Amino acid sequence: MNDQNKKAWLYLLPALIFLLIFMVYPLIDVFLYSLEEGYNFASQTYYGVGSYNYSYVLHDPYFLQAVKNTFLLVIITVPLSTGLALLISVGLSSIRPLRELYQTIYFLPYVTNTLAVGLVFMVLFQKTEYTDGLINLLIEALGGTAVDFIDGPYWAKMFVLCFYTVWVVLPFKILVLTSALASVNQDYYKAARVDGTSKLRTFTRITLPMISPMIFYLVITGFIGAFKAYSDVVALFGTDLNAAGMNTIVGYVYDMLYGASGGYPSYASAAAIILFVIVLTITCINLLVSRKNEK
Repeated sequence: MNDQNKKAWLYLLPALIFLLIFMVYPLIDVFLYSLEEGYNFASQTYYGVGSYNYSYVLHDPYFLQAVKNTFLLVIITVPLSTGLALLISVGLSSIRPLRELYQTIYFLPYVTNTLAVGLVFMVLFQKTEYTDGLINLLIEALGGTAVDFIDGPYWAKMFVLCFYTVWVVLPFKILVLTSALASVNQDYYKAARVDGTSKLRTFTRITLPMISPMIFYLVITGFIGAFKAYSDVVALFGTDLNAAGMNTIVGYVYDMLYGASGGYPSYASAAAIILFVIVLTITCINLLVSRKNEK
């Protein structure tokens, strides 16, 4: 090992130590917790080691509901938010007057507190004894029937959650994609105009391939972020997510630790490991697809 490699490893050493202490060790510890059957939180004892905790979690109706909610949230919001961000970014890149103003407006939700945005959405969508909410007033004005989006049917609550999630993540994606579009070499567009290439073909043959690394980055981080959703759901439906039928996997882990049915770190650890495996698998698939497309 030459001196240059030694220096590189020396520079990396603090980060490696940080990762080992705060990420690798906790992950191993959680995995060991997930195998301890009958763990007693008070006495710190357990009566066996095995896969019972995983079996319990995988057969728990609350966990299965949380998995369903999480997957629906991921499948709906990640493609939708990425596609909308791409359309808005292309629109912002093609205009000059008031571009900075529009960029600032679109970025505002990103710097706003998540819970504050959730409360605003609750006011807009919640149906109470005093008011049906602004959204319901618009629906009724158009001849529709008012719907309780917060305490009503499952599809209505999932609609609000997806709408809220897209609204929250959209600004960051717009910022990244706008920067990516600005970095594309303009000579490619000039050559396309000389050849008389249509705007659609220019977009599909030049723009998309040039910014595809950023798109895949947003898709991967979007999947990871959506699988870890919890505070967004609490902001809309309160802390008793099981009663609302809107719990997520992260919310299930929290409930098993600190909720009304809490005090079961082994079950929480098993659920956390299952979530880790799901996120790791989907991330690896996305990375393989992105590398294949780059080739």
